[in-house]
Amino acid sequence: MQQEKHFINSIYYQLEQTAKYCKYLGNQLFEKLNFEIPLDEFVVLDTILVHGEICQRDLAKLILKDRPSTGRLLNSLEEKGLIERFADTKNNRLVRKTKLTAKGQCVTEQITNVLKEYFARFPVLSGEKVLDLKTRIQEFKDGLEKEVEMKI
Repeated sequence: MQQEKHFINSIYYQLEQTAKYCKYLGNQLFEKLNFEIPLDEFVVLDTILVHGEICQRDLAKLILKDRPSTGRLLNSLEEKGLIERFADTKNNRLVRKTKLTAKGQCVTEQITNVLKEYFARFPVLSGEKVLDLKTRIQEFKDGLEKEVEMKI
């Protein structure tokens, strides 16, 4: 890998800046399209949809948020009737797990469909380039996960 003279020219910084732009775009879209939940709550719902019943600790690791922040998101979603929490066991320990309600699944699918339609018209990269970029970013992320010590 090429050594950059300045950190701001490194892949690490460039990806961080790109991620910030993506976050800003997501927040602006959710506001512009007047979705009933903010982006962070949608990410939680979509993660639960993909992973099924999940405990708060595992969810926090997947969305890269600390457990108190994850708890606040879950409380808000539960108040809106989009998720249910229930007692279960994991590794012989009592944990609270979360699952989507029918309303939560419906909201998640509706927002997903609108976003898919929006990004299909978003001409930043062509389909083939997007797939290549996703593969390379996933490889990079997988490498970073091995090096980073997460305390969530």
